Amino acid sequence: MGALAAVGVTAGCNNGVGSNGPRRIDARVDATLNEMYSSFPNTRTLADKSNGMLIMPLVTEAGLGLGGAYGRGALRINNTTVDYYSVVKGSGGLQIGAQQYAHVLFFMTETALQDFRGAPGWAAGADLEYVISDRGDSVAADTTTALAPVLAAVFGRAGLRIGATLEGTKYTRIIP
Repeated sequence: MGALAAVGVTAGCNNGVGSNGPRRIDARVDATLNEMYSSFPNTRTLADKSNGMLIMPLVTEAGLGLGGAYGRGALRINNTTVDYYSVVKGSGGLQIGAQQYAHVLFFMTETALQDFRGAPGWAAGADLEYVISDRGDSVAADTTTALAPVLAAVFGRAGLRIGATLEGTKYTRIIP
């Protein structure tokens, strides 16, 4: 848990929100969406059907026994940024290495979006359905995924750590 606290404290020193922080986050969000849409065209359909999307352009994760992750992003509704969020994750167990990745959460129901926005800190669980597999293949948006309240796309991975899961990840609104 000490590693998680260190990641949070270190990252919190430069949370990106302030004078030009929102513009920087929005620019990174735009670039991430462009990459996702060009690499995984099926995600554009999901975006069009979603009630909102949380875009985390860069999450850095590292671990040696204990691990942690941190990133910043934006919640967009109707292609407009409405809030900024940080993401923090802690993990323990047999692990070593570091990686960076982007991820997007698609809120497919109004209830899921309102639950997320109304929570003081929202934790992603094992009930997330992934629309991009571990191999980076785009999964077709079928009836099953279209009915799920929250869908996740994890992509753009680089590093020397195996796997990227959002289970146990906590999202908190950053108030500028």
